[in-house]
Amino acid sequence: MLRMIGVVAQIKQVTAKAIKELYQTELADNQVLVNATKPEFEGDYTVVLFAFVKQLKTSPDALGQALGSHLVAQHPQLFTSFNVIKGFLNLVVANEYWLQFIAREHNNAAFGKKEKTGQTVMVEYSSPNTNKPLHLGHLRNNFLGWSIAEILKASGNEVIKTCIVNDRGIHICKSMLAWQLSANGSTPESSGIKGDHFVGDYYVQFETISKKETKEALDKLLEDNDLSLFNYDSTAQQKA
Repeated sequence: MLRMIGVVAQIKQVTAKAIKELYQTELADNQVLVNATKPEFEGDYTVVLFAFVKQLKTSPDALGQALGSHLVAQHPQLFTSFNVIKGFLNLVVANEYWLQFIAREHNNAAFGKKEKTGQTVMVEYSSPNTNKPLHLGHLRNNFLGWSIAEILKASGNEVIKTCIVNDRGIHICKSMLAWQLSANGSTPESSGIKGDHFVGDYYVQFETISKKETKEALDKLLEDNDLSLFNYDSTAQQKA
């Protein structure tokens, strides 16, 4: 029976049973709180003991020692050792348990999958910037997006994956204008330049020319001492 449920559920079940056998006190499995053991301590899973101290009329350390000894002795296929740290019972799960788990589940194509939820989820990734070359960071985002989509699918959702090719907006307008002004009909094929590099080059060209022309215009205004463009008449604005 224990092999058919998850390890946390098993720990809750055997802990509740151990408390009944040691202290003649009935507990529901869901009253037992089990967490992953903190990395600085030895153990795989931790049973939190404080909730039972008053009811069982014992100290956290005494309860932890009694429970740990009982669990290791009665369930050697599940636990190999334990330690008690300030009211937390840290349990080391037997390697044999994990080996049996892998042998049992590695061919189970349905492992970890849940019943259908009836919900549809769209996952959008990685939608790279069309004006810049692809790089390893885009692969990272692809893997993250695909992984999230597969997790949602295994959780019972209908998943739609999409990548938005965002070729609209000011960024593409800048590339297009620079191309119209200076490309002379050049294309990625005629220039031998990869498409995303080709578009990116004209985006950079626009920014370079724009900064140069902006600086020249500002210098000219300062030279002529014509700052009227920068004046703001709040009184006139209110009257209007």
